[in-house]
Amino acid sequence: MDFVPITTQEDLNKVISERLTREREATAKKYGDYDELKSKVGDYEKQLADYAGQLKAAGEKQAAHDQTVAELEAKIRGYETDSAKTRIALETGLPYELASRLSGETEDDIRKDAQKLVEIVHKGSGSPQPKRSTEPSGTDKKTAALRAFTESLTSKGD
Repeated sequence: MDFVPITTQEDLNKVISERLTREREATAKKYGDYDELKSKVGDYEKQLADYAGQLKAAGEKQAAHDQTVAELEAKIRGYETDSAKTRIALETGLPYELASRLSGETEDDIRKDAQKLVEIVHKGSGSPQPKRSTEPSGTDKKTAALRAFTESLTSKGD
């Protein structure tokens, strides 16, 4: 191709028009699937939003589940502690009613507390009750006879 100088405005417009046409064709060829890609991106963004919503719902459900599990585990620990307290109270000779008064987190702590409580409970009952009345006998003959009779009953049981 030989170079032909452009001398008129019409020639210049023709050359520019051809060049613009080639450029538009190249651009159309290069970006021809733009609308299709734009549509796909829109679909993907919609799917992403749906998945984000599902993920958030699943996270909330998981949090509720975790809270329920924690509450149930706390209940189980409470039942296990109560069971250990009852068992230790019975092993140490404490009355069943005093089992709930025991404190401690571990079994060893509960056992130590039970031993202290046993000492306190048995300290008060350490001296046995007298088998006979220690009060002086009264001058009333009827009362004296009744005391003598009850002493004779309790002394036979010795």
